[in-house]
Amino acid sequence: MAERVELWWARRQFSKGTAVPYPVGSYREAWASFPALIRQYHPELNAGIVLSQVPPAADVLLLWQCEAGHAFAATPDEQRHRPGRQRRRSAWCPECADLARPARALPMRDTVVPAGSSVPAAVASPVRRAVLRARRPRRAQQLCPKTPDLPVGEPFLSECAPPPASAVEARLRADLFARLSVTPGFNAVRVGRPFFEHVEVWPDILLPELRIAVEYDSTGRHGLEHVGKRADADRRKDRALRAARWEVVRIRTGRLEPLGPHDLQLSTWNRRGLERLIDTLRDIRGPLLIDPYLV
Repeated sequence: MAERVELWWARRQFSKGTAVPYPVGSYREAWASFPALIRQYHPELNAGIVLSQVPPAADVLLLWQCEAGHAFAATPDEQRHRPGRQRRRSAWCPECADLARPARALPMRDTVVPAGSSVPAAVASPVRRAVLRARRPRRAQQLCPKTPDLPVGEPFLSECAPPPASAVEARLRADLFARLSVTPGFNAVRVGRPFFEHVEVWPDILLPELRIAVEYDSTGRHGLEHVGKRADADRRKDRALRAARWEVVRIRTGRLEPLGPHDLQLSTWNRRGLERLIDTLRDIRGPLLIDPYLV
């Protein structure tokens, strides 16, 4: 769940052990292609933190101000994925966008003219006859009845979960469970909101004692996995897990950009990647909780 910039900055100071976890200019190149966002960002509204100190994938709520003076809160990821990088002013501000959206015109009804009236013929005889129809009721979403009635956030073994998708994922799972003494066998987490037709999500790896889910993401054989709409589904899945008080770490390969604050970009899975993952778990839960589970 996104947090206020002051809390996010303090947490990063603690985890990195320094007063300035991200020096000024660290992410200048990442923000350079978004000039509209650079103009809208004001350090004085964000605890004095400049935009080049904020990772684009950080799950933090920043305050922005458009040219019309409207202030609004949004995460870096939300701002960067709005349509277009250089568009009209309303594209970067929700309030301006509402003002710029034209009002929907209703179709004209037939005009009834009393006999002997002096109403012009153009008004009395509309060019097109419109028929107003009742809007169809939205179809209720059908949820899978196989999800057990468990508290939100509870891990369990689901019969609906798909099998492991790749050999690398199986190797990652084996390496991680050989390094951590946690309970294996879970493949689903009960969530509070429907995720497609289920009220459960299926992370690749679950560490139930730590309440951390690990995902392995690659672009696949054809380069279409975890991009576009599938990346949007990944973000929805991460939000559902965080709302259930779980944290998510994604292992992103194949030049995939991070989606969350704890994601790791790796070229391949190896022992060094395992140690980086363990360090990330320490950053999330702290070494006092993680180290007792190490084998």
